[in-house]
Amino acid sequence: MDAREPVLIEGRWQASQDAQGHFRAYDPTRAVESGPAFAISGARDVEAALASACAAADALAACDPERIADFLSAYALGIEHAAAELVALAHAETALPLQPRLAQVELPRTTGQLRQAARAVRERSWTQPVIDTAAGLRSHLAPLRKPVLVFGPNNFPFAFNAVSGSDFACAIAARNPVIAKVHPSHPATSRRLAEIAHRALIETGLPTGSLQVLYHLDPELGLRLAGDARLGALAFTGSRNAGLALKAAADAAGVPAYLELSSINPVFLLEGALRERGDGLAQEFFASCTMGAGQFCTNPGVVVVPHGEAGDRFVAAAAERFEQAPAGVLFSQGVRDHFLAAIEAWRAAGARNLGGGASAQGEGYRVQPALLTVEAAEFIADARLRGEAFGPASLIVRVDGFDEAVRVAQALEGNLTGTIYANDEENADWIRLADALRPRVGRLIDGRMPTGVAVSAAMNHGGPFPSTGHPGFTSVGIPAAIRRFAALHCYDNVRDAALPPELRDHTSGVLARCIDGRWTTDDIGASV
Repeated sequence: MDAREPVLIEGRWQASQDAQGHFRAYDPTRAVESGPAFAISGARDVEAALASACAAADALAACDPERIADFLSAYALGIEHAAAELVALAHAETALPLQPRLAQVELPRTTGQLRQAARAVRERSWTQPVIDTAAGLRSHLAPLRKPVLVFGPNNFPFAFNAVSGSDFACAIAARNPVIAKVHPSHPATSRRLAEIAHRALIETGLPTGSLQVLYHLDPELGLRLAGDARLGALAFTGSRNAGLALKAAADAAGVPAYLELSSINPVFLLEGALRERGDGLAQEFFASCTMGAGQFCTNPGVVVVPHGEAGDRFVAAAAERFEQAPAGVLFSQGVRDHFLAAIEAWRAAGARNLGGGASAQGEGYRVQPALLTVEAAEFIADARLRGEAFGPASLIVRVDGFDEAVRVAQALEGNLTGTIYANDEENADWIRLADALRPRVGRLIDGRMPTGVAVSAAMNHGGPFPSTGHPGFTSVGIPAAIRRFAALHCYDNVRDAALPPELRDHTSGVLARCIDGRWTTDDIGASV
């Protein structure tokens, strides 16, 4: 009898068809294996999952949107009913705090995303219907009728999980099956989420092949799957190297790839803001950088500080906090190794230590928060200083005057966020610096540290490369995030009865449509 946990393939939980071995999660606090064994799937599992998802694609695309919304709502409710169990599992596998991070923040965010997706499905707003009555043309966004392959990251066991996060919710909302490649850092959490999702699929009458779950793959097999032309799209959150390898495979097959990769999220502190509240800003920065052991995609990895008395006081206050900070626990040995290597790369490029350090004593994958500094000219000249250190570390860049701060901004790669702190007398400088940052960041922030992403229709959790693979899309924020997994369908002089419901003459005033250049909920006869 196979002692490994089953995979979810072909609409049912079953033993792996060709396991290439097994793995267990690690307890990050002790660096020891824990929990049950999970299969490392082989090519037969992958082919069965892909074939099953493809077989479900047409049926899911044809489903009444109300049933899709019912599934998303039922799934959210099922997660809430199992909240205590899920939070305990995620805590054991990630060492993230039970309270408030997992129970009060991330799990409610996850169910909130699912319910926002359900609301968008019912409203059909994501379809963006456009009608030109004179030309006889009508278009809208529609299901891909192909599976979406979702790779989940290690740092959000609920909100970005491949079987419960935004990518999953958005792909299902667009009526596409999901092949979930969950992260091996939290397989038991993912297994429990998938059980709840599978039960909700059955209860709401959706095709059970709408979700396939694989725990782990050999990297080469993962690339083969990413490059399979039967996929409709790929969504990935993780390291730049892994994401770009998957994108290359997907590009070769014509599969759109939506990637969240790396970001240093620069924070610019202007002189006036430092004079008014420098010590408070030092605390805000320290708390933001070390929250969750720094394992956020919007962690403030670079802080630009002017030379001078106010800047020196800020740096000293921040350095003292980092020097006294307790060690944090990272998710895995791999995360710890990459963190230490990134710190060493900064040092090799000339960065100097200010407070704390990159190594720590004790069990598990522990590191001490690290604060380093470098001059602006060095930062601009050496790309190694602009690399991400995923974890509780930040680099303070000292500038001589405002013009040098602008040059630092102009040297940056694409980022998810960029922040400027200024007082009321520095509006002109704020605007000038924002103009330099705007093409380099997805979200521009005024006077607030970047850590944290609100689940809002107005949110952009994306940005220019290399923060993401495409600057026009977001992985958080519904309905915009749904549109990544849709195809633009155009109908030329097609009879009304053959049109999708969103494009017919009469919709009973339930959907806003752009009719002859005007957004309206009117039926066609009432708009012309």
